[in-house]
Formats: sequence, C-alpha cells, structure tokens
Amino acid sequence: MTTALSAPATLDERIRRDPGSFRVLSGDRPTGALHLGHYFGTLHNRVRLQDLGVETFIVIPDHQVLTDRDVAERLTATVEGLLLDYLAVGIDPDRSVIFNHSAVPALNQLLLPFLSLVSVAELGRNPTVKDEIAHSRQASVSGLMFTYPVHQAADILFCKGNLVPVGQDQLPHLEVARTVARRFNERYGPVFPEPEALLSAAPQLLGTDGTKMSKSRANSIALSADEDTTARLVKGAVTDAERHITYDPEGRPGVSGLVLLAALCLGRDPHTVAEEVGGGGAAVLKRTVTDAVNSRMAPLRARRAEYARDMGYVRAVLRAGNERANAHADATLAEVREAMGGPVPAL
Repeated sequence: MTTALSAPATLDERIRRDPGSFRVLSGDRPTGALHLGHYFGTLHNRVRLQDLGVETFIVIPDHQVLTDRDVAERLTATVEGLLLDYLAVGIDPDRSVIFNHSAVPALNQLLLPFLSLVSVAELGRNPTVKDEIAHSRQASVSGLMFTYPVHQAADILFCKGNLVPVGQDQLPHLEVARTVARRFNERYGPVFPEPEALLSAAPQLLGTDGTKMSKSRANSIALSADEDTTARLVKGAVTDAERHITYDPEGRPGVSGLVLLAALCLGRDPHTVAEEVGGGGAAVLKRTVTDAVNSRMAPLRARRAEYARDMGYVRAVLRAGNERANAHADATLAEVREAMGGPVPAL
C-alpha cells in the first residue's frame, strides 16, 4: 500500500511514466481572493499535472465557506473570481473539470456514510482543524468545522481521486480521506482508492506580517492585485532592524519571506537574491520584490482581464464542469449504495 508521504521524486516519476493512472482532485474555498501562496503552492502544480495528461478535477467547495463564518458573504462574486484566476493561470476547461460542490448532490450524500467511518476523537485531534478553529471568525465553533475533513474526503473520493496536490499543513486532512477510503473498503468491499499527497517543492510563503500567507489573515497579495496595490502591500511588509539582507528563514522570517517571494518570481535561488540586495536594506529589497511580482504576474493579469470581459463564457465553464462532476458523483453513489446493501440517506 502506498503511503501519503511517498517520496516526491518517486511519485513524480510515476506520474510522468503513466499520467493516465492518476486522477487529481484539488480546490480552494471561496472565502476570498487567491493569492501568491496559492500560485506557488498548488496552482502551478495543477497546471503542470493537467499538461502532463493527468485527469484533473478542481472543486470550489462553496458549502464549506460556512465552516468558520456565519454567512457566505459575496459568494457569487468570489466564486467567479476563483474561476477567473483558474483560467488565467492556465487551467484548461477542456482538460480539467471545474465545479462547485453545492451543484453536485450525490457528492454531498457521501458525507453521511463517511462520517460513520471516523470517530469524534479522531476529528477533534486533527491539527489542521485546531489551527482553523484558532483563526476562526466565530465566537463558537459549529459542528461543521469538525466534519470539514470528512467533507473534503467526499470531495476527493466522489471522483475516485487518487492524487491531491497539497501543502504540508493539509496533510492531516488528506489522511482523513485515506482513512475513510480504507475503512469503507474494509467494511463494504473495494470501491475507493487511497489518495496520495503531491507536495509542492516550493517552501511555504509568508504573508506581509511574517506569518503564513492566508486569505483569513489579511496578509496576502492577491493574484488579481494591480501593480499599485502590490507595491503598497509589499511596502508595508514586516522586516527587521538589521540593514544587511540575508536569507535566514529561521532567524529572519519577515525578510526571508520577501527574499523567497522575489526568488520564486524570478526563478532564482533566494541566497543569490539576498546577496544582490545586500547592504541595500529593506527599501531595496521591497523594490526588488515589487518589480519581481509585477513582472511575473503581468501576463496572468492580462489573461484574467481578457476573461473578465466575457463572464458568460466563464459561467458556462462552471455549468459544464458541474454536469461532468454530477455524472461521476452519481456513478460513485450508485456503487456506494450497492456496496452498502441499500440506499444512502439523502442530506
């Protein structure tokens, strides 16, 4: 049995050798604009896998917006923003299925049998859930927060996804999906694959406050940000009192986060970027970062603006993706019902 922590090089070799044996499921909650952390952490992996010939599903989990907030604010606009970002980075709707899970009823019906396969204690121990609770906007945590990893398992398994591009912090969620698949197969017979994690080679990007870049922490640079907004956000980023710039992620996280961002945008080694800035201090570093980000994002921003001029096409992409996702979900739910010996109760 393959473990979730397969060596990335070995897994990558298997993908290149036989891309048709993999099916990717990935996605982003529509709780805000996608940012540079998403771009370097997962989006480029999705495009790469799609281009290699891996069948790719991208979910916009709109139901899960409510895990850490009372209402889904500006949901339609945010979903459309995600669609624009996906198309702009190179997701091809002819080769990838983009869908929102509220439009796929059979997917959501999997949540009930899947919840029967995990314990309350297991859900409570999930470190990613604990972190999300700590940064929740709610005074109290709803039951949906604890079922969130199981809902993600349904997102992955409804299409028999067996490969999930994730960041290190998402591995506990993926392990829940693997547990659900394994326990279902043991209890009812073989239906689901145990999905593997494809970790990004990019280190975790820090936000402008020196902590993890996140939509919920107001410290990110959105893919849709214009040049002036990018310059303003970078200018306000946290650094330190030492003038000479070095790349030291442990000792100088704020400075090193900016160095890394410039290096990723430029396709260069962060130590080299730091050496070139050297005694120029934070001001030169921030100008370097701003120029690098704006240069790297310019083609993406142009494509995004072009797609935004035809929102009818963008919405049609989602409708077509929903139709394809429903076909897969209906087939999987039929298998589940047969394996369990009866109907799965509808939500």
